[in-house]
Amino acid sequence: MLQWLCVSLLNGVSVGLLLFMLSAGLTLIFSMLGVLNFAQASFYMLGAYVGQALAAYGGFWFALILSPLAVGIAGALFERLLLRRVHARGALAEMLLTFGAAIVIGEGVKLVWGLGPLPASIPPVLDGPLFTLYGASFARYRVFMMTVAVLMLGALWLSLRVSKTGLVVRAALTHPATVETLGHDVPRVFTMVFAVGTALAALGGVIAAPLAVIEPAMADAMGPIVFVVVVIGGLGSLGGALVASLLIGCVQTFAVGASVSAGGIAASLGVTLPPAWSALTVAQLSPVLPYLMLVAMLAARPRGLFGERTHDA
Repeated sequence: MLQWLCVSLLNGVSVGLLLFMLSAGLTLIFSMLGVLNFAQASFYMLGAYVGQALAAYGGFWFALILSPLAVGIAGALFERLLLRRVHARGALAEMLLTFGAAIVIGEGVKLVWGLGPLPASIPPVLDGPLFTLYGASFARYRVFMMTVAVLMLGALWLSLRVSKTGLVVRAALTHPATVETLGHDVPRVFTMVFAVGTALAALGGVIAAPLAVIEPAMADAMGPIVFVVVVIGGLGSLGGALVASLLIGCVQTFAVGASVSAGGIAASLGVTLPPAWSALTVAQLSPVLPYLMLVAMLAARPRGLFGERTHDA
């Protein structure tokens, strides 16, 4: 039992930190630009595909550096050439544009790489177990993934709270005219923020590729979960995104490994379920649990765990 708890906790934290890598970019874009980027999961998928292509030429580390850079440049061009043009029309126009961009990226991936899955291998230095805990081993690659996520969180915090660039970015959000009078190019700042947000999504795609299947459906599989994370954590809150990511990662991981039935849980609470529902196990219900958490959060606390500021349309 103790072995299962420890291993499940470590796996849950690793899954949660992977979710944070993707949701952090979405949170950053929304908190700084007020744009709810529906194409964020598509940029994650694009990062995985571009990383796979680059890894074929220069290896994993080559792809880990250049794929986020390439996708970040694509994100900057998207913001500069398209998103900026519809900004004056309000949030609805921005949401529709990013939704259309998600469809275009998905179809473009199918045209370039096809419909079949692509392989992604773990680099030899990160292959194999790093340590053994209560007889169960924990992979080096998962520790590497967790380390990258923690370093990314630290870099974001330092950039936004300590550096001069972060001060300019935060000031440009609330007082753009004042920042422009001080000689800063506010539109360029917003382009940089969008580029960083999409690059973070691509970084998550490159790192997740060896643990998942690179296929056109990976954006559809990850996209809804990311929005669940962002809403539960609170729109615009990086800390909330981190807490919600870890919470969802651990809940799903523990649920997958659980053998308890829904009927057993209901009986302990004095509730009787229909036979078809009683036979379901918690593992079978694990894909639905994040959405049940979302519904509960919206009912109890609509602004999320740490959400404070809302953006006007």
